[in-house]
Amino acid sequence: MKRILIVQGHPDNSRQHFCHALAQSYESAAAKAGHQVSVIDVAASGATCLRSRAEWESGLPEYAAEAQRAIAAADHIVFIYPLWLGSMPALLKAWLEQVFREGFAFNMSKHGWHSRLKGKSARVIVTMGMPAFAYKWFFFAHSLRSFERNILKFCGIRPVRWSVFGMVEDTNSNRRRKYLAETARNGAAAR
Repeated sequence: MKRILIVQGHPDNSRQHFCHALAQSYESAAAKAGHQVSVIDVAASGATCLRSRAEWESGLPEYAAEAQRAIAAADHIVFIYPLWLGSMPALLKAWLEQVFREGFAFNMSKHGWHSRLKGKSARVIVTMGMPAFAYKWFFFAHSLRSFERNILKFCGIRPVRWSVFGMVEDTNSNRRRKYLAETARNGAAAR
């Protein structure tokens, strides 16, 4: 049994999006397989942008402290978000900046950085309107690679696995069912 944290990074929680269906598919399959699952909805968290180094070094907002506790307790973290303008939505990035602070996710010293989240794994699920192969092969999955290398692995989280789901705005129900089934399999396996 693994302790899984799902970070729902779609910035609009006023209605259900395909990202929400993917999160529910992962959560249901993981719980059915006996894993302990918790969910953070970034849109409902109260996330705010950091605007200065002084804010970075000031007190931690309560939602960020709660998220840090949830991450600390998790063995596996699942991030789900839509690709917007070639990257993650700004609200998710703002949440990450608040939560993955020095002292929690990493430490800096005169000898370099020290990862503090070792022993955790992650899955990043990204949805997009373009074909997934275009994002991977033409755009080299640049923002996803940056998230993996510069945030997750920097903090010691590995392995990091990807699920890149393209053409999600197409009403092809077979494609969506395939994506939901793949997500459920990954949830049951806690990967």
